[in-house]
Amino acid sequence: MNIVVCIKRTPDTETKIRLGDDGKSIDPGGVKYIISPYDEFAIEAALQVTEEGDGGEVTLVSLGGDDTPETLRQGLAMGAHKAVHLKGDADLDGLATARALQAELETMDVPLVLFGMKSADVDQQQVGPMVATLMDRPCATGVSEFEVGDGVVTCQREVEGGTEVLELDLPAVVTMTKGKVEPRYASLKGIMAAKRKPMEEKEAQTGEPRLTVRKLAYPPERPEGRVVGEGPEAVPELVRLLREEAKAL
Repeated sequence: MNIVVCIKRTPDTETKIRLGDDGKSIDPGGVKYIISPYDEFAIEAALQVTEEGDGGEVTLVSLGGDDTPETLRQGLAMGAHKAVHLKGDADLDGLATARALQAELETMDVPLVLFGMKSADVDQQQVGPMVATLMDRPCATGVSEFEVGDGVVTCQREVEGGTEVLELDLPAVVTMTKGKVEPRYASLKGIMAAKRKPMEEKEAQTGEPRLTVRKLAYPPERPEGRVVGEGPEAVPELVRLLREEAKAL
């Protein structure tokens, strides 16, 4: 079974972010970029399907600038078979991104397209469902694990108090979250093999973005904490402050 996994290049979640001089972007200096962690769950799930089933290929697709091939090679080192780099700006306009991905996916004969549930940078959780809508495919979001059967994919989602089971007719779109799937580390052999795996570059069909960034700002600094007392004697004063100052009660 052939599967496409759409991934995104994002700053490492442990990287200290600094704003650029234009006030609309981040300063890339000293920033380590990685595959968005939720996308790694999708890659691992796709690899397990092809390894445990009757074979098939895992193709990675990513929209981004000139540094995107580096991130795609990370996914190829994990075990994906080939990659497609859609050259363009991966901005905040999720619909523009979805349209660019749809244009490429329409040229592929793949029954299952996987996404991470969200990207680690903007956390919009939009692109996967948008692609499914544009392609007129059923979609399940926030899936922790799934099984592919005869013409269907059975998905499990963790919900409050239990597990929700969804069955989608193929072709379908699924967005993955953390579950039983644990992304593998790339081996030295995999890293070396990734350099020889095919990667196609195409101009992305994004169109004009309908969403633009006007300004980025750091979160406001938190005020210093204070000690109102010790032991049970401090409770009345704490309650008063929570009610009158914090307005939390």
